[in-house]
Formats: sequence, structure tokens, C-alpha cells
Amino acid sequence: MPIEASVAIERESDIVLARQRGRELAASLGFSTTDQTLLATAISELARNIVSYAGRGEVQLSSVYDGTRRGIMVVAEDHGPGIPNTELAMRDGYSTGNSLGVGLPGARRLVDDFELCSTPGVGTTVTLKKWLR
Repeated sequence: MPIEASVAIERESDIVLARQRGRELAASLGFSTTDQTLLATAISELARNIVSYAGRGEVQLSSVYDGTRRGIMVVAEDHGPGIPNTELAMRDGYSTGNSLGVGLPGARRLVDDFELCSTPGVGTTVTLKKWLR
């Protein structure tokens, strides 16, 4: 499946660019403006985590088709410190930084499929999918 957009994430402006690319791809596939906003918000949360915790990473956006549904897949990847306890990280209110702790669980609620893989000292990959209704 071809990657339709890849955004290197290192600073705040990259978060905005990743959001815009996600919104553009969603619009081109016929997503409602509401679903475009939900997807853009989830992308923002993932990209902000990259900037805050890893310093640099990448967000890749691609269209997906599973035989019956069309959608968007977002892969946010970094080679930062990793997450020692992913179960804890997915709880509302948990944060190792000075945040509200809603980023990862919030992003999960905004999409249809969400997968978090992290290895301490290696990095983190979050894969999410939003399906066209």
C-alpha cells in the first residue's frame, strides 16, 4: 500500500503540517468534515507526543482498503525512549510529562482501530485507522 504522505516530525510546525496532510487525504477520500477533524486531532496528539517525548520521528499517511471498507491508516513512529508500561500509558490522566494525560487514550477514542507498540530504549509505533462511513 503506497504511502501518500510522510511528514518528518521535529517541531511544532511539523505537527500542523501532519494535521493538514491528514485532513487533505481524508477530504480526497470523501470523509465528512467531522471525521476529517477527528482524524486531524488524533494525528496532532501522536505528533505532539513525538515532539515532547522522542524529539523526532515520522508520521506516514496512506489510504487503505480491506475488501469492504476504505479508510486512512496513520503510522506514527519514533526511536525515542519508548514507553515502559503501555497499559498505564493508555489510561486517562496518566502522564510522565507535565500534560493532562489524554493524548494516547484520546487518540484511541477518535479512530476505529488503534495499536500501540513500544519498546523501552528502542522507540514507539502507533498505528491507527479511520474507516469511511
